[in-house]
Amino acid sequence: MQAQRYTSVYVILMTLVVVASNILVQYPLAGTLFGVNLADLLTWGAFTYPVAFLITDLTNRQFGPKYARVVVIAGFVVGVTLSWWFSAPRIAIASGVAFFCGQMLDISVFNRLRRMSWWRAPLMASLFGSVLDTALFFSLSFAAFFSFLGPNDDFALGVSPIFGVMTMEAPRWISWALGDLTVKMLVALFMLLPYGALMSILKPMSSLEKAA
Repeated sequence: MQAQRYTSVYVILMTLVVVASNILVQYPLAGTLFGVNLADLLTWGAFTYPVAFLITDLTNRQFGPKYARVVVIAGFVVGVTLSWWFSAPRIAIASGVAFFCGQMLDISVFNRLRRMSWWRAPLMASLFGSVLDTALFFSLSFAAFFSFLGPNDDFALGVSPIFGVMTMEAPRWISWALGDLTVKMLVALFMLLPYGALMSILKPMSSLEKAA
């Protein structure tokens, strides 16, 4: 009963994060930083989406991979359905595929490392999951090769210096992907703070502790 109750809370939180990120990823940052045009580098979704990995890792820590997968699948279904209404269909499809694959990889890595140092499992799981998620999301969302999923974003396809500063130019969505991944890695480090703070509150089930 406790697992089901907490799982429902995790599902709601996951859904909110996915929907918010799908909306915010369509809005590049405005302004400049050290002479770099932020619109060529980042979207607002980069700051909200990494929270999904924290939710998955907390579920995995407390109830194990089985319930973590339930949260991911439920968040996937509800999040993609709502995102279809609040964002472009292509974004919803890309988000669903990237979310599902990235989160499942996160669960697998976390489960393999859960017996090591407390920070290793959430950090490494988030980093591996973020790399896969970012590669899938931005390529499916904006690459011309996947245009059969929906119309391309003209602004995303516009050419800009890679990472906003390099002399080599590429479609803007590649810089978005690199900037997004950089932020995700930084946020993954920051997310260790709430994860560590909640460790004494959200303790693993007795069966998980015995297995460890």
